[in-house]
Amino acid sequence: MSTASNRHSTSTPNFPDEVVTRAFTRLINVPGVSGQVALITIDNGHDHTRPSTFGPAGLASLNAALDEAFAAEPTAIAVTGKPFVFAVGADLSGVGEISEREQAHYVAQTGHDVFRRLTESTIPTFALVNGAALGGGLELALSCHYRTVADNAGAIAFPECFLGLFPGWGGTQLLPNLIGADAAVTVIVENALNQNKMLNPSKATKMGMFDIELEAADFLEESLRWAGRVLSGEVQVQRPEIDRGQAWDEAINRARSLVAGKTNGASPAVDRAVDLIELARNNDLDAGYAAETEALTDALMSDELRAGLYSFDLTQKRAKKPAGAPDKSLAREVNKVGVIGAGLMAGQLALLFLRRLQVPVVLTDIDQERIDKGVSYVHGEIDKLADKGRLSDDEVNRLKGLVSGSLDKQAFADADFVLEAVFEEMSVKQKVFGEMEQYVSAEAILATNTSSLSVSEMASALSHPERVVGFHFFNPVAVLPLLEIVRGTGTDDASLATAFSVGKQLKKSCVLVSDAPAFVVNRLLTRFLGEIIAAVDEGTPFDVADRALNPLGLPMSPMVLLQLVGPAIAAHVNETMHAAYPDRFGLSENLQRFVDAGKTAVWQSDEHGNQIVDPEVAALWQQGDNPSTEEQVRERALRALAEEARIMLDEGVVMEAADLDLCMILGAGWPFWLGGITPYLDRSGVAEQVNGARFLAPGVASVPTA
Repeated sequence: MSTASNRHSTSTPNFPDEVVTRAFTRLINVPGVSGQVALITIDNGHDHTRPSTFGPAGLASLNAALDEAFAAEPTAIAVTGKPFVFAVGADLSGVGEISEREQAHYVAQTGHDVFRRLTESTIPTFALVNGAALGGGLELALSCHYRTVADNAGAIAFPECFLGLFPGWGGTQLLPNLIGADAAVTVIVENALNQNKMLNPSKATKMGMFDIELEAADFLEESLRWAGRVLSGEVQVQRPEIDRGQAWDEAINRARSLVAGKTNGASPAVDRAVDLIELARNNDLDAGYAAETEALTDALMSDELRAGLYSFDLTQKRAKKPAGAPDKSLAREVNKVGVIGAGLMAGQLALLFLRRLQVPVVLTDIDQERIDKGVSYVHGEIDKLADKGRLSDDEVNRLKGLVSGSLDKQAFADADFVLEAVFEEMSVKQKVFGEMEQYVSAEAILATNTSSLSVSEMASALSHPERVVGFHFFNPVAVLPLLEIVRGTGTDDASLATAFSVGKQLKKSCVLVSDAPAFVVNRLLTRFLGEIIAAVDEGTPFDVADRALNPLGLPMSPMVLLQLVGPAIAAHVNETMHAAYPDRFGLSENLQRFVDAGKTAVWQSDEHGNQIVDPEVAALWQQGDNPSTEEQVRERALRALAEEARIMLDEGVVMEAADLDLCMILGAGWPFWLGGITPYLDRSGVAEQVNGARFLAPGVASVPTA
């Protein structure tokens, strides 16, 4: 048997907030197995809201449990978790406390030492994955010889690359040698970079990550019975032969292409993940684990990881307890929802309310044809969900029965929450709210999905302006998690509390925003995009301006963003911002010509598939003779973001800089590994250059100085 190596205690990092995951060993008898099975249960002792993780003390407890198990000389060793959770990886809450490389190396090495005992054991080892298995938890399972998984295990993934890290306790070495390099690239790199996509038990088992999927009802008992059949030879577990030649080459090439497209080289840890998967081709755990340890040590000491953890903390904690939200006890019940408008956006919103709130939803528009089209869209989307197996026949019938449309506004009389999603013009929105106020109760919420207009002005002519609130979603509604909830000057606490309650039921991450032009995301993106367009107007080639932000690894380039948002919408929002802040938000005559010409994209493909500027766009865009370099454009855009973010905080648009970061991460796809916009501007020095001070305290989202 192997034991984890001892180290001098001074190198052991202190994780003061570690919720220690304890490991308990008990010997059990399994029918058909001679001798006993040592069953190790890992449990942090908390309720199910706090999944088990491994910090230094947790690893020490698991190591001690393994000592006890090996000492008993059992027939087999099995590891399982507390109800619904196997383990979700390293305790990342203590990473910020690591200030010395020796401490980082201890964490990296200890995980390998403890988990590897299961891999190198001469006694058969089994992982009985009864629930969520993420990161280091999944690596613990892979370290065992055999694996079962419950059919209700909630989340299976390696999320590390999403955070600016990589699986560093054996994952990059064990997984490709179990399921092949291409499948490992999918799990470790592709899924993580695609908004941290998770696997379900069936998919993971089909890929070969688990040997068998079992029903959750009697999972532990059935897993032990299956283990007994493996031990007796009744069950022979077959593993595929791994192609270490051309297939491995193709997988690595695919991985590098994925990484280049998703990060533009801005996340070194993701590149390290690919390098480590390539190293695993040799199937030499000594070399592979040594490389993982050194790479993980580097990563634990990096600003990139701390930035990713800052982002993770925002989305897991601050997003769930929105700063400034009124007491939830003030919220009113919502038993019926009205949607004004029946276009694509309104249809998406109606579907979301229908699925999440499970209450009647009624749509209206200017004519019956539009209403019928809107209801038909919702019905079609419900059918698509049913075709994918996500809704039963009964659920389909019930949801379709809950959605309706009506030209008669009297259908809204008993609605508790009415959301408008009509044309983005103040007079239009004021008119629809004025009409609706005649029908709904005085307590019914009137919410607007405006992306830039004043909520207070929209409510100014109403009898009850206190119940008007901004409810700004991001497109596509079903995908992007951010919901900017805007408090007008007259909005009362009960209405605001109801809005936050509804937002939570919709499973959105809500941020309280004051009633300022374009709120948060659109204001920052408009300022940023405006600087890029201004540089092009001055004479900077389109390709130079469009590449300028590549080193940040943003999800899309500025010109692609313009196409996604829609040039007409971008121009409209910019006009709103120019009216409010003409000194910082300029108007581009070229952009207006672009919109007037009906153009939607700068780029098109030539006959060879190469990206070129649309000749019609090049002809109408009148450029100056003062071009900038990529570096100059990038500096210009970042300085503008730093200035605008500081002004927004001074104006009280949000409570703190963390809310700006949260909005940009969840609403604009700002990469996790950059740690939000303000930490990046701090680390790059731009914040101090422009504003004379950092946004955040030293050490936040960066390596603390000793």
